[in-house]
Amino acid sequence: MISDAAKQFHELLAAVPVVDTTPTKESVIASRVASEAWAIATGEPEGVAYEPVDADGVAAEWTTPAGADPDRVLLYLHGGGYTVGSIASHRKLVGHLAKAAGMRGLSVEYRLAPENPFPAGLDDAVTVFAWLLGQGIEAGHIGIGGDSAGGGLAMATALALRERGLPAPGGLVLLSPWTDLATTGDSITSNVGKDLLLRRVEEDSPGIGWYAGDNDVKNPLISPLYADFGGFPPFIVHVGGSELLLDDSTRVAERASAAGCDVTIEVWPKMQHVFQIAAGNVPESDSSVDKLGSWLSGHLSD
Repeated sequence: MISDAAKQFHELLAAVPVVDTTPTKESVIASRVASEAWAIATGEPEGVAYEPVDADGVAAEWTTPAGADPDRVLLYLHGGGYTVGSIASHRKLVGHLAKAAGMRGLSVEYRLAPENPFPAGLDDAVTVFAWLLGQGIEAGHIGIGGDSAGGGLAMATALALRERGLPAPGGLVLLSPWTDLATTGDSITSNVGKDLLLRRVEEDSPGIGWYAGDNDVKNPLISPLYADFGGFPPFIVHVGGSELLLDDSTRVAERASAAGCDVTIEVWPKMQHVFQIAAGNVPESDSSVDKLGSWLSGHLSD
């Protein structure tokens, strides 16, 4: 059973009209403003302050809960299919996560496709991580988090740090991460009709090409499912059982665990893609956020 609040939230999602037209570059750019309305689903976290910052040329925003440990940071990468989403759309969610973890958050306004395809957003994430190091934050005291495309980007950032000779983060917090842009998971089809959000995205969405460009979509920096997880940082995944991208989470957890990585995964029955966006309004969302924050706090605490 799920809570009445979750049922009501799902009813609202189901009532959103399905858009049948294939998105164009022009319509995606126009929809970015609309994506900021995602924040309506999130309750306002109490006792959290926000402050914009220039992180070595990348726009970012500090999220500081009252009493937060100033020496530990959750670097957060928003979702939105690499084409939409923003600091504003996820501001309150990051506030809840940072508050649950007892540390500061740092949201990143990474560059989006189609204007800025791979590796622009990845480069921005690496730049902000390196900037944090320059601010005196130890790598092991930095967690990287993200939802959906931002979750995949968080994993790709950890891989890129390794490739570029930078130290690893202390852990990753992943909310329904998009890890396979080749869309090979069975849940892509088996959960059709159950997923109330991604029902509007086809398997051959042009957004995949806009982000990947001429690169192989199975490049681990684009689709972390295909990475070598030897020595990869510990990570936690929370995913809804009704998602098209359920297998993106379960398979990446299985592969990383088989390689010896410290992995924690929880599948939330009947919950939707990035259900944590309803934190402050839905008990399941709050419970997930609390668990994610507690895990992160423990893994960044020396």
